[in-house]
Amino acid sequence: MLAPDSANPLSGLDGTALTTLVDRLVDHGWFVGERFFDPALCRALHAEVHTLAEHRALQTAGIGRGEAHRLRRDIRGDAIHWLNRDSQAQRDYLALMAELQGQINQALYLGLFEFEAHFAHYPPGSFYRTHLDSFQGRANRVISTVLYLTPDWPSDGGGEMAIYAEHDDTRELARVRPEAGTLVCFFSDRVPHAVLPTRYPRTSIAGWFRRNASLGGVIDPAR
Repeated sequence: MLAPDSANPLSGLDGTALTTLVDRLVDHGWFVGERFFDPALCRALHAEVHTLAEHRALQTAGIGRGEAHRLRRDIRGDAIHWLNRDSQAQRDYLALMAELQGQINQALYLGLFEFEAHFAHYPPGSFYRTHLDSFQGRANRVISTVLYLTPDWPSDGGGEMAIYAEHDDTRELARVRPEAGTLVCFFSDRVPHAVLPTRYPRTSIAGWFRRNASLGGVIDPAR
């Protein structure tokens, strides 16, 4: 198991952390960075998703996209809200992710075209079974990201992200505690992962850097 990397970028993204992120993607396919984002930004984003949950403004998440989309609570139990730049916190976060997109493109020539993201709220008892975010040969989602938002996550809280080996999704490589400020970044079509059952409300932002996979004039759907 690899040790997490630490950084605390208060203004923009830390150059050393970015270099480590890229190196870990190349060498292992995934990266975990503790304290990767400004705590004040994480607090603002956490307050926003908490308010959305209180006002029942989150949508039950499903699996599949487009016409294949369906609800499967036996597979996935979170509720979501797509980021739309409505708040300053969202705009600040998306600006930082645009910076990260540029750095990854410059280093790895991946042709990342855009970033989509949503808040995710997991109520107690919920989980997300082992899955890939994209599939080889049909990979418009290239790099996945998860930023955790819940502060002071308890040691008995559960809700960890389990990361599995690329060609063996029964071999666990790491468990990531969902503490505010931790960023996980990985190749969408190579890294099986799961959200283990949580005992407390768990909040995060899930996001994907995408290629433009439109074909024949048909726009590839963002969601």
